[in-house]
Amino acid sequence: MIFNVRTCGIQTSLLWKLKGKLSFWPSTCGLREIFTFNCALGKPQEKWKHWISVVGLEVHAQIKTNSKLFSGSANKFASPANSLVSLFDCAIPGTLPVLNKHSIEAAILTALALNCNVNLISEFDRKHYFYADMPAGYQITQQRIPLAVDGHLDFAVFSPAVHKVPYKKQSKIKQLQLEQDSGKSLHEESSFGSLIDLNRAGVGLMELVFEPDLKDGEEAVACVSELVRILEFLGTCDCKMEEGSLRVDANVSVHKAGDNFGTRTEIKNLNSLRALSRSIDYEISRQIAVLENGGKIINETRGYDPQLKTTLSMRDKEEKQDYRYMPEPNLLPLNLLELKLHPSDFRARIPVLPEQQRTVLMNKYQLSLETTIQLVNGGNIGYFEDVMGALPDLPVKKVCSLLLTDMLGLLHKDEKTIHQCPVHPRQFAEVVELVKNKTITHAASQNLLSILYRGDKRKPKQVVEEEGWAMINDSKKLEAICQQILSSNPKAVASFRAGKTKVFKSLSAHLNKECNNKYDMGEATQTLRRLLQERVE
Repeated sequence: MIFNVRTCGIQTSLLWKLKGKLSFWPSTCGLREIFTFNCALGKPQEKWKHWISVVGLEVHAQIKTNSKLFSGSANKFASPANSLVSLFDCAIPGTLPVLNKHSIEAAILTALALNCNVNLISEFDRKHYFYADMPAGYQITQQRIPLAVDGHLDFAVFSPAVHKVPYKKQSKIKQLQLEQDSGKSLHEESSFGSLIDLNRAGVGLMELVFEPDLKDGEEAVACVSELVRILEFLGTCDCKMEEGSLRVDANVSVHKAGDNFGTRTEIKNLNSLRALSRSIDYEISRQIAVLENGGKIINETRGYDPQLKTTLSMRDKEEKQDYRYMPEPNLLPLNLLELKLHPSDFRARIPVLPEQQRTVLMNKYQLSLETTIQLVNGGNIGYFEDVMGALPDLPVKKVCSLLLTDMLGLLHKDEKTIHQCPVHPRQFAEVVELVKNKTITHAASQNLLSILYRGDKRKPKQVVEEEGWAMINDSKKLEAICQQILSSNPKAVASFRAGKTKVFKSLSAHLNKECNNKYDMGEATQTLRRLLQERVE
């Protein structure tokens, strides 16, 4: 049984925080078992494999403009409360909306980048609902004839902890519509009620309604992450989820193969990728557990508690709310041709987008999808292209290996991004060329990158010469080292002869120490194995 309750008037989240101070905790109505069960829900069960989960997203992206959608008030985060409010924003009678042209341009550009069909004529509607942070009692939106429809977003899914092999995915977009944001309700413990800040009221939003064609939290995160990259490329939204400029609602349902979609629940106002992933996966597990135990899923709105890592019921949606949609009487239909905003004029402004970049890398350099995801999604493609353009005929796999493993490892230790890398792409290219020409070993190249990263001003070749790191290409010397190792470890040789092949790792460790990063370790290992086999035979 799944509990979603307030116990004795105390919120369960508060009770969880206080559990160490409550003497009655161990025996309170089985709450310990409830919380233990809830925490286990996030883990997939073997017996649940015959269930199919369905996820659909609704994304609200604040349009990056200097002023609001229908007024001249500034659009700026973290300003003093109620300091950016015009007469229209607070619904003073007699005030009229004036549409922000830059918001329309941003929405058109976004729609085209997301492969949508842009309607040359769209209309605004009033959506009536009564919240304290919506002074007019309605929101101006585009429900019936939105700005754009029938788009799709292509993205790659790769999370080593969940999906071992990367794959491509497409999510269809039902519509993209313009609408105004609401204000913020501030619930402070020190006050006797909720406080209202209308600075955000009237800020322009693009609402993107995706079809329910995702299956889990990881796919949802990959989809939103790709959308964030596109919006940042276009400059139409800054996508700072922590500031609320991009918010996600997730609709989740489960059903068995061959059945219709199940009853869905909506998880509202997810403001981080981690919350998005965890809330969806938890909700999928919760719904399956309810149905497996003979329960019924209620059509409801739920919130996500990041401390408990569970979704919590907010309000039910069994009775469909009547928003009383009606045409907005104070705004004419949005005719793009009359405003000289023909969609074809915007196509040239769309930059090369992430999916195109991944495809180009795969075709041009024969890179794997996993590698292209690391280069493009990780923001490393610019540095990679600068390295490849610095010197001709560099081995691309060696470039990727040193960049994505060794260089990023150094940067992550110092909590830096590739844009803060102190090693110039030309220097990096010279290091790769030294490896390519067998001037240094791979291990020596790692040491060389580390020295350059710490600010050494010498050229890579000079460092190699002065530090004595040049690779020795002498097979006879290498054989002599291997023979010496085998002669010094007769017990290991005897164990190998007896079938204990694992001792080869021990011999390889001795070899690595003796070579001291001056021999090709691939060739050295092969030589050691050949000589060992000869002794055994």
